[in-house]
Formats: sequence, C-alpha cells, structure tokens
Amino acid sequence: MTQPAAEQSDIQCQSCGGQCAFDPAQQDLLCQSCGSLWPLATENDHEAATEFPFNPDAPMEEYPGLQGDQIHQCETCGGEVIFTGPALSENCPYCNGPVVLRIEDKAYATMALVPFRITRDHASEHITNWISRRFAAPDNLANTAETGRIASIYAPFWTFDSREAIEYWASYTTGSGDKRRRHHVSGTMDVFFDDLLVPASEHVTPLIRDGVLHDFRPDYLRPYRAGYLAGFAAERHTMPVQKGLRLNKQDKDLLIRNKIKKHVGRHNARVDRYRTDTTGIHYRRILLPVWILHYTYDGHAKKVVVSGIDGRTYGERPFSKWKLAGYSAVLTAITIAFGWIWGATGIL
Repeated sequence: MTQPAAEQSDIQCQSCGGQCAFDPAQQDLLCQSCGSLWPLATENDHEAATEFPFNPDAPMEEYPGLQGDQIHQCETCGGEVIFTGPALSENCPYCNGPVVLRIEDKAYATMALVPFRITRDHASEHITNWISRRFAAPDNLANTAETGRIASIYAPFWTFDSREAIEYWASYTTGSGDKRRRHHVSGTMDVFFDDLLVPASEHVTPLIRDGVLHDFRPDYLRPYRAGYLAGFAAERHTMPVQKGLRLNKQDKDLLIRNKIKKHVGRHNARVDRYRTDTTGIHYRRILLPVWILHYTYDGHAKKVVVSGIDGRTYGERPFSKWKLAGYSAVLTAITIAFGWIWGATGIL
C-alpha cells in the first residue's frame, strides 16, 4: 500500500489554477478564487475501512509517510504538525504555542481518515452554546472566549480489533456483620473488541480524545488524500504499531475487568486477576478531525474541543467565585428555612 504525496497540483483548481481548500459542508474541494467545486469521492472509498492484520511473530513492514510537506514543530509542546496547501499557521493547533519549520524525519503512512464534517462556523456555534450552559460561569466568559483562536487539526489515532480468550479469578461478598462472607469464583469467557480507538500521539489529551471518541463510524472513513487536508493541519503518525498495542492494552484492561464483573453477575464483584490469550489483531492508522478553541481567562490558558465529526463539545472553564458564594448562600438559607419549618410543625 502506497500513499500519495501532498502535491500542490492535487489541491489546485482545474479551472483557474487557484488554491483549493476542503469544504466540510459539501465534502469537496472548494476553489478559493473562482468558487468551483471538485469532488474527492471515488467508487473505491469503501476500501478505506479495510483493516490490516498484525502478526507479532512476523516482520512488520511500515509504509513511509508523506514526503515534501512542510513539517512544523511546536516550541511549546513539541508537537509536529503538517500544514498542507493554504493551511498556514503561526501557532500549534494543540497548545497555541509558536511553531517553527523543521526537517522532515521518519513517519508512517496514514491509511485512512474521517474528513471534517463540522464547519468552522458550526464549531463556533457549538462552543457558544456550550459556554452559555456552564453553571456559575463568569459573566464575561462568552466575550473572553470570543477573543480566542479556533484551530483545526486531524489528530492521529489507531483502531484495533482483537479476540480475547480470558481466564479469570474474582471474588464477591454476601451478608453483613458476623455473617459477612467473601466468595471466590473463577471462569472463562471470550471477548471480541471491535474498533477500539487509541490516540497515536502524546499531544492527544484526554479532553481531545473525549471530543472524538463517541461517534466514530468506519463508514465515515475515506482513503487518505491531500485534498482532505487542504486548509487544515494534521499531525503525522510517528509511533510504530507495537507501541499502539501497548497503549491499547491499558484501555483493554479496564474494559476486560468490567466485562468479568458483569460475567460474575454480582454488583460488588472484584477481579483478583486474569490472563488472556490475544489473537486476531487487526489495525488501522487513521486521522480524526478536531476543532480546538484556545482562550485565556485571568491569565490561565484554557481550551474547548469540538468533534469535527458530530460537534460533540468538551472544555475547560473558570467559575465565578461570587456566583458560587451566592448559590451557596441561597442553598444554606433554604436548608435553614426547611429545618425551621420542619421543627415548627413538631415533626421530629
């Protein structure tokens, strides 16, 4: 499997030669000069959902990443970002720090991506709505957030499938007091994990991850093409599959433990230990779209993340000390009044 380089000709208008950018609303390339639309979809788009087998005992062939792109490294967080075509920036999409041009080094080819489906304007609307619903937010929060910077980036992820043959040892309690007893059980179970998403970058924080994890659908995947990146930034894949599997193991541990507890069928079950035989590993190396608002409040940098897939929004926000104090005073007054009324009625 080879991956096309992000040639400028791939994102130039075929009519006027102008620069094109990907339009999330129409899912096509839009010429910034004459307004012509150029489709990116092909009859083979369904192949983007193809998963690739991983054999830990066989030599692993990794495909080279993009060649000839402008690779920028953030001076603040160290993130390496590709800017394709008109996507020019002086700040990192992840942390808003300054970026500098650097020499391209080893990277791995992206197998597929989910194009942006949420436009910049719609992302702004989601952010505004999210801020308006924040409890005890400062009155000037909305105005402050409007002065922030909205950045877009395709963040690198893996998807992993695997079959797990699990043997476990667990325990649970019954009774109380002198009759409290601890019971030990063991069992076996088979589990299939499908499309577990794992961030392929240390810059994909839990906040960013939560913003994109909830509505991943394989049918949204499209083959990697430079046109989808035109007008957006993207982080390269720089981690081998083996590292992704190690990170995936951490996620699977919690999921396996929860499945064991459900298999035991006791609400207070505790997993003492388990072992699993993992087979049938398949993976993809993909990019997922994210909008990130960077803003500063009272000298503290904060961000709000919007999924470029469905608009799901998460974020960091300040609280108004005065509003919290006011709400606390009202709650205290209500509690005192309720107690007074309760006592006055003689119901004790």
